[in-house]
This record gives sequence, structure tokens and C-alpha cells, in this order.
Amino acid sequence: MFRRLVSHNPDLAKLVDGRYAVAFDITNHLIVRDIPYLDERGDLQAGAFVAKLEFIDADVVRQTDHQIYFAGGVPHRLDGTPVPNLGGGATSLTLSESCRDVVVQRSFSNKPIKTGRYADFFDKIENYSNMISGPAEEKFGVSRFTRRVVVDDAEDPIFKFPDTLTSRAGITDLIGNLVKDTVAVIGLGGSGSYLLDFIVKTPVYAIRAFDHDAYCVHNAYRSPGRLDPAELGKSKAEVYLKRYENFRHRLTIERKFIDRSSDPDLEGVTFAFVCVDLGSARAAIFDLLIAKRVPFIDVGMGLSRKRTRLSGMIRTTYYAADSATRVREEGWAPLVDSEDDIYRDNVQIAELNALNASMAVIKFKQLRGFYVSDVPDHHLAFDITDLRVVSAGNDAR
Repeated sequence: MFRRLVSHNPDLAKLVDGRYAVAFDITNHLIVRDIPYLDERGDLQAGAFVAKLEFIDADVVRQTDHQIYFAGGVPHRLDGTPVPNLGGGATSLTLSESCRDVVVQRSFSNKPIKTGRYADFFDKIENYSNMISGPAEEKFGVSRFTRRVVVDDAEDPIFKFPDTLTSRAGITDLIGNLVKDTVAVIGLGGSGSYLLDFIVKTPVYAIRAFDHDAYCVHNAYRSPGRLDPAELGKSKAEVYLKRYENFRHRLTIERKFIDRSSDPDLEGVTFAFVCVDLGSARAAIFDLLIAKRVPFIDVGMGLSRKRTRLSGMIRTTYYAADSATRVREEGWAPLVDSEDDIYRDNVQIAELNALNASMAVIKFKQLRGFYVSDVPDHHLAFDITDLRVVSAGNDAR
């Protein structure tokens, strides 16, 4: 990352050439260490600046605003008073293990009076370091220009593009439990295809997806992304793998059924999403997941036409490893095929498929501590008639 960013961004190269202690963190932050400052006693301390990197493409970055983070205490002047006009306040920020020595304690907010914004990263670092390091340099004869460069060429272990969404939102600390998961997505129909799209963009460690069917025209009307006529007739596995393989590492999509004999396919899986239509197929998958003690979420919808309109429900049911058998016995998910399945119209609409997938992913992220959960129930149903969600049972997580 270091060499790539410095070679494509003149302002970052200028920081390096200017002898600042420059580094880059895989959480998409610029790090400038060895920033001397005076504490409240007038003693010499060393801090570090941390600034968000907003990626325009894979190589070119820009600053997001005039603010900056600081790993250190409150900087003071020679007379013992705090350096004025820094604004901001106490805060924290989670960086990667390679930057564990940089512990952010506060943010600063000093906007240039004349222009209202900094020209680039060099301009920003120069301004803040002049304010903060000036008193320490005068009193102790030290320099902020240590020439120390920390080159860490580690790339993001999950995504192939910088995850600027997480760093920009300041939620790096919330993904800790997500990155431990190997997730299976079983079934890539309407809801399953949207669920795959959402999970691909979620920082889970690995994804394994399965579907045996071919990609047809009707699939394009209830799945994300564009339709390439060359995709028609190919397997869904091939179509979706090609669509997403450039986005992240450790993504596999296979053309196969998952049933009671598929134990090796789910070895190492820590969570699963079941997105199939037939009750008999669902029952076989449930048997396997329960036997392997893999927690899972099953999704489904039932829509019907009432004269001139559609009505129905969208269902999201969570099966914890310790209570899956009990939840299964409650009968929320159909586990047998009705006699008229072969003749029935399986009404599915893209926005409802996407909503079904959204409910499932939100529930999963609640279980992993990403979202707050005030509804600990394991069964959620959304009625499109009144746009309300009803819940039942305790998820016994």
C-alpha cells in the first residue's frame, strides 16, 4: 500500500520527501508519527496524526475534511496553556494490529481562515504540526522530521478494493466479530441473490455459496446487477462468481444441491443463510445444519393475488445452535412439499426479495453485535399490507 499510494499521490510523496514519519494503515488511514508536543507540565511528548483516506480509485486518494485525529494528550504552549484553536475533543479510533502503537485519544478541527479547506494532505499535516510541534521544537530543539518511514505492504485480507465505507463512517471497531465468520449462502434465487450481494460487501472472513440452477431471464428481474445476454443459460454459480470475484478474497460459488450428504461442503462454516423454495429441500438442509451445530437464518415469502392486488408476508427465522430443533418444531418454515407445488405460481418481486435479504442480514449483524437489538425474538414477519414487522419467540442466542 505504501509504495502504491506514494507513487500515485504527489501530496503524500511530498510528506515523505519532507521527512515526516509516514505510514498507511489498512483501515484506510494516513499515519504520521513522531510529532513532538508539550504536555501540561511542559515535558516533551511524542504523538501521531491520523487522517482518513478517501479513495477515488484503487490508487488515488483525497482528504475528506479539515479535521484530523491525534494519538496523544492535549498539546500545550510554552506558557503552559493549551494550544488554542484546535477544536475537536476526546475520541477514539480503531486501527489495525500493525498500528497498535498509535492510540487515538482526540480529534482536532482547525479550518484554514482564508480558504476554508486544506489544499491536500501535505498542507493539512504542515498546518497542524506547526501549531502543535512549534513549542516543543523551540524548547527542546527536537524535530518533527525524523525521516522514519514505516512500510507495511499488507493488503486488506478481505476486500480487493479499499473498504473506505467502514473507515469513512468510523465504525472499524464494530466489524471485529464479523471478520471471524465463514458464511454459507444456500440458494441463489430472488432473496438469495440479494443476500449474496449484501454479504459480499460485508467484512466476513469467507463466503461459500451454492445453487444448482441455471441463470434465466426471469432471474435478471429479481436479482441485483445488470443483465449480460451472454450469461443466460449458464449456471447461477458461474454468473455470480464472475460478478463478484474481483470484489473480495475467499469467495466460492458452486453449482450443487446442498442436502444431508453435503457435510464436507459446510466444514468450517460458522453461519448459514437458507434461501430455498421447496420444503423438502429446506428440511434436508436443516437436518445437516442442526447436526453440525451451525446457526442459521431461513428466509421465505408467501405472496398471493387478491383480485387486483398482491398481498402476503416476508419471513426471517433464526435458528441458534442450541435451540434450532425447538425452533424448527414451531413450524415457521415449511418443511414438506405441498401437492400443488408443481402447479403453483411462485410470486416473487425484486423489492420484496431485497427486503427479505435485508432483514436476514440485519438480524445476522445484530447477532454479531454490529447493530443494536431490542427485539431478541427468533421469528420476524413483515406484512406488506400494513408494512409492519411482527416477531415471536426468543432467539436464545
